[in-house]
Amino acid sequence: MRHTEFWARMDDALGDSYARSWADLYVISDLGGRTAAQALAAGVPPKEVWAAVWRVLELPATKR
Repeated sequence: MRHTEFWARMDDALGDSYARSWADLYVISDLGGRTAAQALAAGVPPKEVWAAVWRVLELPATKR
């Protein structure tokens, strides 16, 4: 998964205006206590970050 696909999925799940803010502010334990944005900046693969976001948001399997 590329970063562009990750952000497209975030926009789909949370809306264009909220996705970036959420990714900057919400700390996810599965990402080592980092936000999604911090994890991506640290080099965590977008697919792994999305999997953590998907679990936290309790999205349907179709969004996996």
